[in-house]
Amino acid sequence: MKSVILRRVRVWHPTSALHGQVSDFLLDENGVLKALSDAENPGDFPEFSFENAWISAGWTDLFADYREPGNEQKETLLSGMAAAERGGFAQVGLLPNTQPPADNRGAVENVQRYNFRKKVTLLPYGAISQKTEGKALAEMLDMRAGGAVGFTDGWKPVQNPGLLLKALEYVKAFDGLLIQFPNDEALAKGGLMHEGRMSTRLGMAGIPEIAETLAVHRDIELLRYTGSRLHLSGISTAASVEMIRQAKAEGLNLTCSVTPYHLLLTDEALADYDSAWKLSPPLRPEKDRQALIAALADGTIDAVASHHRPQDWDAKTKEFEYAAEGMAIQEVLFPLLQKAVGSAVPTDRLIAALTEGPRRVLGFPEKDFEKAGKWTVFSPTGETHLARSEAHSKAFNNPFLEQPLPGKVFGIFGA
Repeated sequence: MKSVILRRVRVWHPTSALHGQVSDFLLDENGVLKALSDAENPGDFPEFSFENAWISAGWTDLFADYREPGNEQKETLLSGMAAAERGGFAQVGLLPNTQPPADNRGAVENVQRYNFRKKVTLLPYGAISQKTEGKALAEMLDMRAGGAVGFTDGWKPVQNPGLLLKALEYVKAFDGLLIQFPNDEALAKGGLMHEGRMSTRLGMAGIPEIAETLAVHRDIELLRYTGSRLHLSGISTAASVEMIRQAKAEGLNLTCSVTPYHLLLTDEALADYDSAWKLSPPLRPEKDRQALIAALADGTIDAVASHHRPQDWDAKTKEFEYAAEGMAIQEVLFPLLQKAVGSAVPTDRLIAALTEGPRRVLGFPEKDFEKAGKWTVFSPTGETHLARSEAHSKAFNNPFLEQPLPGKVFGIFGA
């Protein structure tokens, strides 16, 4: 990277003396940021100036699926990284739900090869179980040596409590992290949306709330028993929030994240049977949405994660029952987040949920402001209008394309 000058940007970094200040900066080839005085002449470097721009340490997305190897028609590592860069994410936690699954050191190391001189760093997760089948533990210690930053079976959360107990005990020996998407598959089986008034009205099979809350309760109890580290990604109910809040108050090493679309939408969105809104976990009623927003505002929710799950046209354009689940919204996550919460959550909390929150989940040290390396430049004002022809993701399932959304990401700068 060549040195650049960033003109009139506002600093977001709570531990820095420059936090909240507007200044000109020199960003050198090593990603070191230096404030410039009005009289200082830093040299002949390219200059960038943006309207109402903020700068923070590069954002981290904790939960994304780039589908390679096995489903490159939906997304590849390179197209996913391009989508992440447009969305302002300098680091992406990558799920192991590939074909074959990333359940060995070689698969983890293959992901690492894509990080050479890229603006986006992929953070590979290794599978908890062999082939993500939930039957026997994978070689987690070997994968950690190969660069795995955590362990998860991704979209196929471990159902066997005995196996999850062993996994929690195993990673405790090296302070490893397990990530669970809380879902009891037996209770959710056959369901298409949240079980409630809307599912009855639409005549669709429902997924009971207890499919999530029972999984959250069980996983917290196993965490309490083992004293290990656990992250719950994609929580969607008020009851889950309350259990997590109480567990944190006890001092358990528990963190959690939420998607932007569970903060934005409710099950009312399914009134037209649009498969764009077929998600896992399903969209919930308004009371749950409001509980999630409040938990993000008070810090109970540590991070916002995209749950980027690309699908091609064939997977989504069919009867609701047979359509694939998920959205691919990494490119517009920040504007969606702002639209979802409005003034209910301060901008400081939103940026914390994209920066220091995810780093804390992963156990990464806090970045020194001047040496953060990669920087996200963005604006809480302005507007994003991403045309389908301009999208970097290969995915078909981004229902927010061609829509005006509040806020804007200008890009990632730095080494």
